[in-house]
Amino acid sequence: MLVRHTVLGITERRRSVLAASRARIADHGEAPTVREVAAAVGLASPSSALYQLRRLEEAGIVRRARGAGSRDYRLS
Repeated sequence: MLVRHTVLGITERRRSVLAASRARIADHGEAPTVREVAAAVGLASPSSALYQLRRLEEAGIVRRARGAGSRDYRLS
């Protein structure tokens, strides 16, 4: 059985995605692409990273900045 450990309602995977996004912004001054997030946290595909980003968006932790192209997600 898969057990998801959460802190404040955020799974470990989502915390990893969030940490990778923060690191990219700190290092490069811009949000990562979905593909870069996937690579940074070891996800098999960009769609897996997109799923996690959408769940973070639903929680109000990140937001989508329309018109930013492949770097749409921003920290809230």
